[in-house]
Amino acid sequence: MSEKIVRIGGASGAFVDSAMAVPQLLTVPGINYLIFDYLAEGSMGVFGRMQAANPASGYLPDFVDVHVGPYLQEIKAKGVKIVSNAGGLNPQGLADALRRRADEMGVKLTIATVDGDDLRSRLDELRKRGVKEMFTGAPLPDKILTANAYFGGFPIADALARGADVVLTGRVVDSALILGPLIHEFGWKPEDYDLLSAGTVAGHLLECGAQVSGGTFTDWADVPDWAHTGYPVGECRADGSCVITKPDGTGGLVSVGTVAEQLMYEVTDPQEYIVPDVVVDFTTVNLKQEGPNRVRVSGATGYAPTPTYKVSVTYDDGWRSVAVTPIIGVDAVKRAERQAAAILERTREMLRDRNLADWRISHTEILGNEAGYGHRARQQGSREVLMKLVVEHEDKKAADLFWREQNSAIMNMSVGSSIGLGGVSMPITQHYSFLIDKTELEARVTVEGEARIVKVPTAGGYRKDSTVRPPVPAAPHEAANTTVPLVSLAWARSGEKGDLFNVAVIARRPDYLGYIRQAMTPAAIADWYRHFLADSNAPKIQSYEVPGIDALNFVVDESMAGGINKSPRLDSGAKGMAQQLLEFPIPVPEAVASRVNASARAA
Repeated sequence: MSEKIVRIGGASGAFVDSAMAVPQLLTVPGINYLIFDYLAEGSMGVFGRMQAANPASGYLPDFVDVHVGPYLQEIKAKGVKIVSNAGGLNPQGLADALRRRADEMGVKLTIATVDGDDLRSRLDELRKRGVKEMFTGAPLPDKILTANAYFGGFPIADALARGADVVLTGRVVDSALILGPLIHEFGWKPEDYDLLSAGTVAGHLLECGAQVSGGTFTDWADVPDWAHTGYPVGECRADGSCVITKPDGTGGLVSVGTVAEQLMYEVTDPQEYIVPDVVVDFTTVNLKQEGPNRVRVSGATGYAPTPTYKVSVTYDDGWRSVAVTPIIGVDAVKRAERQAAAILERTREMLRDRNLADWRISHTEILGNEAGYGHRARQQGSREVLMKLVVEHEDKKAADLFWREQNSAIMNMSVGSSIGLGGVSMPITQHYSFLIDKTELEARVTVEGEARIVKVPTAGGYRKDSTVRPPVPAAPHEAANTTVPLVSLAWARSGEKGDLFNVAVIARRPDYLGYIRQAMTPAAIADWYRHFLADSNAPKIQSYEVPGIDALNFVVDESMAGGINKSPRLDSGAKGMAQQLLEFPIPVPEAVASRVNASARAA
């Protein structure tokens, strides 16, 4: 295998990521690519509303104005290539905006776009065909904002092979932003499943930006200098291995723990991570600390892809209004609960008087009283709380009525009610997914006005029944006679995927995993999270072994009140689910408890 190293910087992990990533990453010697991932279901909905108001929009202006534009001269001088899905619904519009900025700065850029993912022109046809939601079987909704297939890495590789300095895409799968350059640089073929899987793993680690380099890490106190957290760099090789690191002199941390947490972020079945180009098996991935802030990633396994693309749809689903009111003083919790109930009673009467339907949903949380902990809440009787009250309705007039009335409560309800924390009536964006045969779509790559269709394999070949599950090791022999909290034995990371969340538990030492496995059965997990479950009598909990990183991955279904776009809860993204689980008591022998307690005292 070639010793060539391709250095890829993860410069953005979300719609609103920091502006400090690019100047950091441009200091890395030999950096080859900067990738910018911006898209999620919510951001696609935002682009859809933008384009409905102005057909020339539908892309992310910050890509030009904040992240890339100010550094174009340095980027060009260093020969760094850019790959981003900032094109959203209008890659060509973004390309035109970037070209104008480059011309102003005297920078010559070859800009490519990838499109063909937008299915809005085919909605009538798809509705007549009886398209069904891939999880619920629901028909295609009305009031659709966006409908985009997730493309893979080969169209990006084609653009780079044709000389593109910048590749701007629509809705490609996030990891394809990294996989595409690796296909181009190393000549990987569509049937190189293990290599495509390895490139997808590298992409999965880099596309969330600084999450892999110390952001949101369990051992947060070990992560230095949050103000200057380093954005990640992947040093990628032709054999599929990759070293995750970060720029010298920056804050943050790259360790086996930070990388393992990100590896399992938003993963359900770790042996069936489906992307357009391959099906990835994460259970064979190995991590090795090679030095300070350097972790080698290797061993991914891949299988033939599926014959379908996933299509992500966003649509209008009524109106939401949210009140967040500080309430201060003795008995603040009781007063907040009474105020929320009174606002709902008052506004319901007003709706009836105006011949409007009742609230579609109403949701109350008293923040500061551990509302999200349910039966395990310890904080009671706080003297400072936030009353959060959420309502939804089909009619904007109802949402506006609520907003006005909840404001009036500061003058005519609870003593100690302070000024609310802002907000207005907002349209609700919902999410819907379905599958479509790859034969029905064509990825179009346009480089400097020359467009061509990039052919990708469409036959699929993945066989779900061929998956061989890792064996479950025997239980530990030593008798457990005390308990320690899970955080003493493991790191953990959680993430939302629609109406479910996953929480990965990664043992700090391989010999700890047996104790964790014994204690954290699906039944125990269901009991721990029972206040989130839709039907506590029939919880849907899946547990998966991930032996390559000494981990268990739990998937908790029907737990997220519809997911990040729909849930009215404080933690609609499941970011805190792992934090709650870290307090889980694990029975262990006294010798293990003494070891972890000694480590805690030393720290």
